[in-house]
Amino acid sequence: MNTPYIQSEHQILRESVRKFLNKEAKPYFDTWEKNRIVPRDFWIKMGEQGFLCPWLEESYGGIEADFAYSVVLVEELERMGTGLMGISLHSDVCVPYIYHYGNEEQKKKWLPGCTSGKLITAVAMTEPGTGSDLANIKTTAILDGDHYVVNGQKTFISNGIHSDLIILVCKTDPHAVPAHAGISLLVVEADTPGFSRGRKLDKIGLHSQDTAELMFDDCRVPKANLLGIEGSGFKYLMEKLQPERLLATLMAQVSAEDALEMTLAYVKTRTAFGKPLSKQQHIQFKMADLATEVSIGRTYIDDLIVKHMQGVDVVTQVSMAKAWITEMAKRVTGECLQLHGGYGYMEEYPIARRYRDIPVSAIYAGTNEIMKMIIAKNLGL
Repeated sequence: MNTPYIQSEHQILRESVRKFLNKEAKPYFDTWEKNRIVPRDFWIKMGEQGFLCPWLEESYGGIEADFAYSVVLVEELERMGTGLMGISLHSDVCVPYIYHYGNEEQKKKWLPGCTSGKLITAVAMTEPGTGSDLANIKTTAILDGDHYVVNGQKTFISNGIHSDLIILVCKTDPHAVPAHAGISLLVVEADTPGFSRGRKLDKIGLHSQDTAELMFDDCRVPKANLLGIEGSGFKYLMEKLQPERLLATLMAQVSAEDALEMTLAYVKTRTAFGKPLSKQQHIQFKMADLATEVSIGRTYIDDLIVKHMQGVDVVTQVSMAKAWITEMAKRVTGECLQLHGGYGYMEEYPIARRYRDIPVSAIYAGTNEIMKMIIAKNLGL
């Protein structure tokens, strides 16, 4: 893959990750999908290889790698299967909150476990009645002496079953005006009394990615577990959305590339009316259209990754990319399944899993409707 941010050390990493996944994930991935969870020992193996949070300093167990390392890891995990997305969520979405907003005591306490795989993280934003409306979440954390008393419920939480540390989005001031000014981030440790997990949610796709409901019933969280400044939670969330949405979009891009690749191979071998599908003009035109869309997506996202690594604010462009590329990936995957004919609907063909897994890319990390609202706002509308 010829991309401007990939250097020799990134290629070495890619080869290492691919070799590791072919040995430690590929033979077991179907079983993980059936069991609806990736085993914890795989996380430990990832940590032993230095594949978790590589961007962290050595003092916390990282190697101070650049963003391109995260890109390579996301791409290779996605190629193995979208059900492994929880690992990228941990490394590149959840842990950065602790690193950027936590104090040194919190970092020393939690970050080494995050890089080793002994501590798995989740971020708990969504609630049953709020969805994308974060400013109006109902989960409260009321200060009582040296503890916050937390009450509320979260849903659709990725890594919800495995998580040892939950970065909880909550209201420490339920009466703040504007409402988002009352939002704070608390780190809830899984053994905290009053915290419990609900059911492991049964999803259409992403079967091996554990997703759960989380409950907080007079859950007493130490005041020392507050991340950053009370009331600044919404600001922190907004600051970290650019890399989260960029990587979520990258997953969709890789999924589209993989669907196209497997379909190219299929139409060259599948025969109809006395010749390979690839020799039918209609199929040729269809594949040309799909390849063009996928190529446009790759060009756009590579440019955004470069700009992000340069520190450029590309929030509007990332919103555009997420809205367009995820919809493109859904279109491409649907067309690729159609080109497989009846076999595309069979579980033993990997296009079926791609078809099941891709729709949620337009929902998580901010729905595409939210992306269009951001774009419109930034256009001055």
